[in-house]
Amino acid sequence: MKELLFKTNIKCNGCIAKVTPFLNGEKQIEEWDVNLENPDRVLSIKTESFSAEAVTELVKKAGYNAEEIK
Repeated sequence: MKELLFKTNIKCNGCIAKVTPFLNGEKQIEEWDVNLENPDRVLSIKTESFSAEAVTELVKKAGYNAEEIK
């Protein structure tokens, strides 16, 4: 399993509530979390095969930005 990290503009629990159905609805995402304590609001995704580009698009559909941290 790999872990992908993204800098996001998800700022609060309300924002997390908006992205939850999108991330939970994707079967290839095993586990995810947003660190609101981090100034970059880091989204971590654990997956076997989901791509960083697909995560970015999924978060965009929820109305937020996600930029992969290399």
